[in-house]
Amino acid sequence: MDPALLREREAFKKKALATPSIEKKKRDDSQFKDESKKKSKSSSSVSTQPKLDATNYKTMTGSSSYRFGVLARIVRHMRARHQDGDDHPLTLDEVLDETNQLDVGNKVKQWLQTEALQSNPKIECTQDGKYIFKPVYKIKDKKSLLRLLKQHDLKGLGGILLEDVQESLPHCERALKHLAQEILYITRPTDKKKILFYNDKTATLDVDEEFVKLWRATAVDAMDDAKIEEYLEKQGIKSMQDHGPRKPIVPKRKKTTQKRRQFKKPRDNEHLADVLETYEDNTLTQKGVSIK
Repeated sequence: MDPALLREREAFKKKALATPSIEKKKRDDSQFKDESKKKSKSSSSVSTQPKLDATNYKTMTGSSSYRFGVLARIVRHMRARHQDGDDHPLTLDEVLDETNQLDVGNKVKQWLQTEALQSNPKIECTQDGKYIFKPVYKIKDKKSLLRLLKQHDLKGLGGILLEDVQESLPHCERALKHLAQEILYITRPTDKKKILFYNDKTATLDVDEEFVKLWRATAVDAMDDAKIEEYLEKQGIKSMQDHGPRKPIVPKRKKTTQKRRQFKKPRDNEHLADVLETYEDNTLTQKGVSIK
């Protein structure tokens, strides 16, 4: 080889060793390959799932809220039918047809037929597999309503909620209008709900107006029973001492006194208690008489 080229080669090596250089490491592409594979798998799984659109969202059976929405719509429709006077039972297909829900899935239909409608307290299933609304009270007209109120009054069961009557009685407003003189309406102060009572006219009393004015003028809303009783005692009135719920008296247990045990004497030879026996002169003495 030409010696000039060898000298240039050696000079180049020395220069290369003298200048610092940064080495670039090769990238590990295995990690990026794994991540790309995971992304491709997730995208493929998403693509395989059914898409939600306007044509098949009712047939999808995954959400429980959709199922209970269908059930609530059925119950509302059956209640409205009953309040309008339609009391004939319907099949499940007829109910879905009247509620415009014929496009529900088969799983939802099976759930309605086997679980939801069977256990719903507002739906009654007949023997032939049809469904009808189940009201709180079985009343059909104003006579049955008046009879129910009389039974509650005689048995002391109290009143009936107006909303239960409206739910149970078809054409309720018309019947309540006819029975306006036979029914008393009381508003419950806790929840402002109206309660119906039978207006028993045999129990009406003529009360003096002065007494009514005094009764209405006396305000005892902020006083409890203890304060009222204390006020009456100060006024010398003791008529309320025997009224109100009585506290049950717990009977006191008697202390059992332990008796000392008396040791009984032996009863052998009691018939010889009065006989004295002496062995010196072989004599027996009984009641002052001695016998040899």
